[in-house]
Amino acid sequence: MDHAPRTFRALRRRPSALIAAVTAGLALCLAAPSAAGAAPSPTVPVQLLSITDLHGYFGEYTTTVPGARAGEPAQQVGGGAYLTTHLERLSAGKRNSVLFSAGDDFTGWPNETGWFWNEPTIEYLNSIGMDFSTVGNHEMDRGYTFLRHMIDGTCEGRPDRDLCFTDSTGRRFRGADFGYYSGSMVNERTGKPALPPYHVKYVDDGRGGKIPVGFVFATTARASEEQMSYTPKGFDFRDETDTVNKYAALLREQGVRAIVAVMHEGFSQKAGAGYNECVDPSGPVVDFNARITPDVDAIVTGHWHALVNCMLRDPAGNPRPVVEAANHGRLINEMNLQLDPRTGEVLRDRTTSVNHANTKDVTPDPETLRIADYWRRQAAARGDTPVATVTADLTRAPGDSAESTMYNATADAFHWAANRDGRADLAVAMPGILRRDVRYAADPANPADAPGRVLFSELALGTVYDSGIGVGLVRGDISGAQLDALLESQWQQAADGSVKYRQMAVSGNVRYTYDTTKPVGRRVAAVRIGDRPVNPHATYRIATLANNFFAKNATPGFTALFEAKKQDRSLYNGGDALWRYLEKKSPASPPALGRATPVSESRSGT
Repeated sequence: MDHAPRTFRALRRRPSALIAAVTAGLALCLAAPSAAGAAPSPTVPVQLLSITDLHGYFGEYTTTVPGARAGEPAQQVGGGAYLTTHLERLSAGKRNSVLFSAGDDFTGWPNETGWFWNEPTIEYLNSIGMDFSTVGNHEMDRGYTFLRHMIDGTCEGRPDRDLCFTDSTGRRFRGADFGYYSGSMVNERTGKPALPPYHVKYVDDGRGGKIPVGFVFATTARASEEQMSYTPKGFDFRDETDTVNKYAALLREQGVRAIVAVMHEGFSQKAGAGYNECVDPSGPVVDFNARITPDVDAIVTGHWHALVNCMLRDPAGNPRPVVEAANHGRLINEMNLQLDPRTGEVLRDRTTSVNHANTKDVTPDPETLRIADYWRRQAAARGDTPVATVTADLTRAPGDSAESTMYNATADAFHWAANRDGRADLAVAMPGILRRDVRYAADPANPADAPGRVLFSELALGTVYDSGIGVGLVRGDISGAQLDALLESQWQQAADGSVKYRQMAVSGNVRYTYDTTKPVGRRVAAVRIGDRPVNPHATYRIATLANNFFAKNATPGFTALFEAKKQDRSLYNGGDALWRYLEKKSPASPPALGRATPVSESRSGT
């Protein structure tokens, strides 16, 4: 839609259902060189304001950035209320100003957004007049259905329908007033983009006319190599450069001459450089720049949380801005482009790009403060909400060196959850994934707690290994032989011959024996699922956290799931599973030990 001078509080028309995933656009401006001594011809100015990797940090937040140039002092920055003020000041009086994100608006780590599955982040971005965002890998942390929830305001995408909270205005969550784009995230069946891959925005030429500016979008092709956005089924992530070039060519065919790429993939520069420098840049986008068509006039990136502001030469030898504006709202990138009013081309020699620090030396925006305060109070109340009861402590073994009640309960929870929206014969809980025990005793510092009571803040997030929104449960088919190899992985032999045992919990329907006098790799025997012995040639469906199905983030030494077939992802993540399982079992008692039995005990009958 066309854009009047920015008013951050202005009501925005919601996108149509057809394009609810995306909206708005970018614009560049550049003018043709003028003859020597002649006044430059009038051009059409377009301001691009961008942030990236906000991750829900719109509340109170204080951190630093280095100086704009090497050797300059660090600056204190952070907080959504200051970010809003800076954005308003930067866009004031600009006829064509566009605000956008290069992705990873969520997952949100702060409690005031994370505990409400990031809906508060969308409220904040709506309030500042966000025009559009690229889909980052974290936008897929709960899968496509959840992303549609964030875009459209559906109450779907979680297994328990724990969605659509009341926002600070008293309304039910309604989704984004802006759109999400990606040309590289495609439906694996059709090969077509799951969301609109490009957008054309018509900017005001100041003479009663409009000039088209095109934007093309790509999500990192490595999205499925991230433990939270791992997507084993349904979507592919295509090459970012091929995607940009494909849709830039399509826009040129449509007569669009000003084109910007907004990519959720990044790059960085030499350590110690300032946020407005470009010293020895390196990373994927530097390589992409050498391949991206000269028809693209600017490249805005994210994902690396880097602070860098470059002018790099395109394949035709012409400089173009290639930038990344940090993370968590620490920086804002501003590009000012000039368009030739006759041709619509960007005049590269008149392009400017600068990163601005989100400093705290301005008046914080009162509306953002109000939104943040509301969600902070809501988080405090939700944190004190009882979600389960226990009859005794659920505890881990020191160093995960033995079977424990906490891990057994977690494996049972994974098995239960995996069978709620799919099927699994068994589940496992890898060592190292639990960050705390569940205690029977009340927290004396919290009046909301009581003996046996488990609060939301004690269980739902932060107990099972996660980062923000949580790591999903994945199911996959393995052979009995692969299951045996997985169980053998608990004994890991170092180069010096020493052996370390890291206990992997199995769900309550699994039993096996082991003999530590035998060589590593041959210690497990008599594996049973239910009443049946495991057949090495049979197929079994197993469930555990997504990161253990691929190498990048797997629990060290446990590789047997890498070749699992027919993988699919549950709507549950690890935290959901444990929370809802203990809720269902309440009052939950510690599960019995003895799922893994030493041969000596098995023979003696103990």
